[in-house]
Amino acid sequence: MAPPFSRPAVLFVKLILLGLVVAVGTWIALARWTMTPRNVTYAPVAQPIPFSHKHHVADDGIDCRYCHTAVENSATAGMPSTSVCLSCHSQLFLDSPLLAKLHESARTGKPIHWVRVHDLPDFVYFEHDIHVNKGVACIECHGRVDQMPITWRTASLEMQWCLRCHRDAPNHVRPLNEVLSMAPQKPLSADEIRQLNRLYKLRDAQALTNCSTCHR
Repeated sequence: MAPPFSRPAVLFVKLILLGLVVAVGTWIALARWTMTPRNVTYAPVAQPIPFSHKHHVADDGIDCRYCHTAVENSATAGMPSTSVCLSCHSQLFLDSPLLAKLHESARTGKPIHWVRVHDLPDFVYFEHDIHVNKGVACIECHGRVDQMPITWRTASLEMQWCLRCHRDAPNHVRPLNEVLSMAPQKPLSADEIRQLNRLYKLRDAQALTNCSTCHR
């Protein structure tokens, strides 16, 4: 009795199945690659100019908002423009080789390409302003930036890391006058937590962990 399928037909089906396996494997590998943070946790990230937060924040006392001007009212914190840097460095350290790219940017009008340290995947919806105005302190996500001579990422920024905070939001906020402080937060009493919860009108854990909160 002749086989139901010819040898070329069987070979064709095998190739189709092999192609599907390869395609699925490639898709999974690509998905994992796109979701992997670009920078490794605790590894300093090289910048076109070796900017030291430790020097500018801890030593000179410069407020975060002087450089990150949009952090309180925009989805992104904003990166300092050349003109912001030159508000000081048009007078200070003019001949420093480290600032050569800054002055080149001023001459050419070409912005400095700072490298993002905290880089979320494009499918994640995140806004700085809502977090800052709900009492989430800078150090919750960025760590002690004031102690970093070169900036690195202290948090994984993975979904489970975000969800741990969203499941217990009242215990991750502080008064607005402490949001920009780099000092570790003193433990809040249960009454203070309740007061902040009412003040900020925090949504419950179910709402904050709903998929549509971060993926829209």
